[in-house]
Amino acid sequence: MLAAKNFGVHKENILTGNGAAELIRILMEQLSGKTGFIRPTFEEYPNRYGIEESIFFIPQNQDFSYTVSDLLSYFADKNICNLILVNPDNPSGNYLCKKDILQVIDWTRKNEIHFILDESFIDFADEEDNTMIRQEILNQNPHLCIVKSISKSYGIPGLRLGILASGDKLLVDRLKKNIAIWNINSFAEFYMQIAEKYKGYYVNALKKLKEERTRFYNELKKISGIRPILSQANYIMVELTGGISAETLTEKLLLKHNLFIKNLSSKIKNEQYVRFAVRNTEDNDKLLVALIKELGEK
Repeated sequence: MLAAKNFGVHKENILTGNGAAELIRILMEQLSGKTGFIRPTFEEYPNRYGIEESIFFIPQNQDFSYTVSDLLSYFADKNICNLILVNPDNPSGNYLCKKDILQVIDWTRKNEIHFILDESFIDFADEEDNTMIRQEILNQNPHLCIVKSISKSYGIPGLRLGILASGDKLLVDRLKKNIAIWNINSFAEFYMQIAEKYKGYYVNALKKLKEERTRFYNELKKISGIRPILSQANYIMVELTGGISAETLTEKLLLKHNLFIKNLSSKIKNEQYVRFAVRNTEDNDKLLVALIKELGEK
């Protein structure tokens, strides 16, 4: 009921999970047939599905960027039964605007494909009114499931909160029966009770983060040996162009500067990519100084 109130949908169309991971697990268990994934992405989805039924689209460019045309043209002849899309994607920060996502929704509906859309980072995108969690959209598209990690957007990972919304009430009811009745802890429930009270603060915080992301990106471009990639999430993926590996840079920043970044070698096999979180100006400047010490300025 609290989730329905917070997201403006009917309670029959939404359920809460012990983090998005719990919801992803039970949702992926419901799927069958060939499933389309984009890589690199949030590995919880493909890891929960059989490799023999998985079809992977890997953008053939240095930014791992893609358009709606790229997706539809690639999967057009693959006979997929399900399509998974994280938007903005993780770790690339690639973003498809609302008009493009509506095109994917329309295409998957016409082709009788289940469409799972992960909006865990959507709040950080510059486009306003970008979410598909709208009652009218759910009503018109029962093939659509939307997953959102509240932990990521609101910075409360310890509370373990995620939601899933769908126009398919029978699916939502079936999923509810597959999760533990006491899966949400009392701190998380209390958070949901008070979240609406702080929406104004949240909107203002998002505005500041987006401004800082732009500044941080522009400062990263001034550092030697790295190439930051434009992002619509609260992180920036960076290609290492100066010969240092992702593992080496991660180790140096941790041991010498007490800074922990994400080594993307497990997602992208050539050891040339890392991911930086977009934090406040003070924290970001600490990373910038450390990077200049290790890599130099252009």
